[in-house]
Amino acid sequence: MTKQQINLLESINLPKDLRKLEESQLRQVSDELREFLIDSVSQSGGHFGSGLGTIELTVALHYVYNTPHDRIVWDVGHQAYPHKILTGRKDSIQTIKKKGGLTPFPKRCESQYDTFGVGHSSTSIGAALGMALASKQLGIERKSIAVIGDGAMTAGMAFEALNHGGDIEADMLVVLNENEMSISPNVGAFSRMLVKIVSGRFYNKMRETSKRIMKRDSWLWKFMSRWEEHTKGMLIPSTLFEELGFLYFGPIDGHDVNQLVKTLQTIKETKGPKFLHIITKKGKGYKPAENDPIKYHAVSPFDPKVGVVAKQKPSLPTYTQVFGQWLCDMARDDNKLVAITPAMREGSGLVEFSKLFPKRYYDVGIAEQHAVTLAAGMACEGINPVVAIYSSFLQRAYDQLIHDVAIQNLGVLFAIDRGGVVGPDGSTHAGSMDLSFLRCVPNMTIMAPADENECRQMLYTGYMLNSPAAVRYPRGTGAGVAIVPKMENLTIGKAQLVAKGSKIAILAFGSTVQEAKIAAQSLDASVVNMRFVKPLDKDMIDQMQQKHDLIVTVEDNVVKGGAGSGVNEVLAQLKSPTNILNLGLPDSFQNHGSREDLLQEAQIDSAGIVLKVQEFMNHNKTQSKIVNIK
Repeated sequence: MTKQQINLLESINLPKDLRKLEESQLRQVSDELREFLIDSVSQSGGHFGSGLGTIELTVALHYVYNTPHDRIVWDVGHQAYPHKILTGRKDSIQTIKKKGGLTPFPKRCESQYDTFGVGHSSTSIGAALGMALASKQLGIERKSIAVIGDGAMTAGMAFEALNHGGDIEADMLVVLNENEMSISPNVGAFSRMLVKIVSGRFYNKMRETSKRIMKRDSWLWKFMSRWEEHTKGMLIPSTLFEELGFLYFGPIDGHDVNQLVKTLQTIKETKGPKFLHIITKKGKGYKPAENDPIKYHAVSPFDPKVGVVAKQKPSLPTYTQVFGQWLCDMARDDNKLVAITPAMREGSGLVEFSKLFPKRYYDVGIAEQHAVTLAAGMACEGINPVVAIYSSFLQRAYDQLIHDVAIQNLGVLFAIDRGGVVGPDGSTHAGSMDLSFLRCVPNMTIMAPADENECRQMLYTGYMLNSPAAVRYPRGTGAGVAIVPKMENLTIGKAQLVAKGSKIAILAFGSTVQEAKIAAQSLDASVVNMRFVKPLDKDMIDQMQQKHDLIVTVEDNVVKGGAGSGVNEVLAQLKSPTNILNLGLPDSFQNHGSREDLLQEAQIDSAGIVLKVQEFMNHNKTQSKIVNIK
């Protein structure tokens, strides 16, 4: 649809404009919004299929509820692009995920309509419940609505919030958007249960009518209550939500905007915890996205007339691909190997493994805590689990890593993808703190590869340890180093001197080694590929401090508590007089942008390293021996 053909949507800048329209016009608004979304995301790229599936729901919610006074909390936020368009950001939607542009997820500082910042799943119910209870305590008449997908309902947090909300009878609404997808296809018994649920319109209508006309505790009320339990057994195989204390509505067609409006208007007048179950299709209205929701979950710019064209494979393998190949190779040699992922088969490089070894592949859904404890249980019985997980998602399983794996010193290997700066998805997906929060855990061995081959050998080394180990690697391609098929154990805690210089020694960790080598040419500096974050190579650190006037540590991790801090600790033990400069990510949450932009912003690319070292050398009259660059 061209801009000239859009009529109603052009008049809508905020939800108050939408609420001026007649209900009969909402279908046209939905159609225009869908076309606008297809046109804008095809030009800019971004999350695609999820938003297409929530067009009608978004229109209905903002039409029925008095937003932003009433609170809508979106789970994850992949599906919130239509929400952004209707809430004052229509003209800037094409800047989404770009540096300085709109954030890809709801963010409180971006708009008053973004009531809760998200990026990870399964937080919406708890947040909306908190808002409902706060409104009650403050004496404010306000509605709280959580929108959650069936994929996000696999996480324990969602059920913890449901259990609490139903128990205290909070005045809130949970909208379950069932489309049988998250990023990968949904898994688990809960997903299967939802598929079994048939339309409950007749049941809901009968129940609500009876409650209006009958006196409580009358003989008719008691009869109808018994009838209700019998009917639920016939019409709705699972009464889980009502057993948790929620008044259940649905399932209804999530693409019928008028039916949604009527249902929401009824729900709005009903007190207490409510649960609306809608059925939608991810990618609705764009056939290629409907047919391939995984491919169209997030897209680069494309021609909507043609669809997404398969990208030419990069000449260099990504770290994710290196891991996926190693996993398959290792599994052929060891039938005790199993792979576990919390709903990230595609992103973590497990597609091929899942096909070759389906009986040794476990996708637990969006349940990071369970994934780690499951691995611990398997390790107790002699199985060798590999947990493939994003760095930012491992944060959600930190207690399990400590309590269930590390304390028991179990042989679980954590393949940590997206370590360090990630890029356009912003701070919620940045893996900028893992070295800090892992380094303090006893029994952990932590490795950070400088290139593709080192990644393969580190994975093998960690796997063979029979104790907790982590290999942490970045998003994207490596340095172009040839991968040696033969797997060999690296010496634990042994660093590698890769360049000799004078006066300055750069101790680099992981992906920063390549940039450090470039910077060293301008600085006449020695470069050490530290390899191990824990245990550190104390002998190498000692050698470097004896032969150089300045030790520079570089890492793609926050400086606070990171690998550089570990080097500082060693130098303090040695009572070294050598000056120390720690370079890394800042003590703040970086905004979204490309990985290259954010590394440059943090000044841990080669040019930034040179600049910071020169500044330090020019300012060397300082009294301090340790300088943290933040």
